[in-house]
Amino acid sequence: MVASYNNVIYFVAKRFRMNPKFQNTLAVIAGIVIGSSINMTIVLKGHLLIAMPEGADVTTEAGLKASLHLFQPKHFIMPFLAHALGALGGSLVVAKMAATNPFRYAMAIGVVFMLGGIINAFTLPGPVWFDIVDILGAYLPMSYLALKLAK
Repeated sequence: MVASYNNVIYFVAKRFRMNPKFQNTLAVIAGIVIGSSINMTIVLKGHLLIAMPEGADVTTEAGLKASLHLFQPKHFIMPFLAHALGALGGSLVVAKMAATNPFRYAMAIGVVFMLGGIINAFTLPGPVWFDIVDILGAYLPMSYLALKLAK
């Protein structure tokens, strides 16, 4: 899937002599959209793999806040994977599509997703251990891994 996006951008850039700044901007937008799509898909479908605790209402933010005390460590696997794979996918797209300096743009995607994770940590009263693991392990390391995979 990423290869096909890369081929389209490569073709358009070479055929129409796309400005590198414009191409980089498109790459970042595509990275954010694709990474966010991956993240939300896993968040919304994660309960199919790991069932939510009995009595937990996670359909609204208020319901999630009220039921977080029911969560066991296994219930934080899917949110972590959503954050990590969203950052990985978005950064991989950017690393493949960027006309110049893919490191800068891929890591920028990681920073954008990490800022979302930090906001999430302050918004939701989750356990501190999860916030630390999530912020330190799900965003920038995954963006760096995406750079290595893109080569």
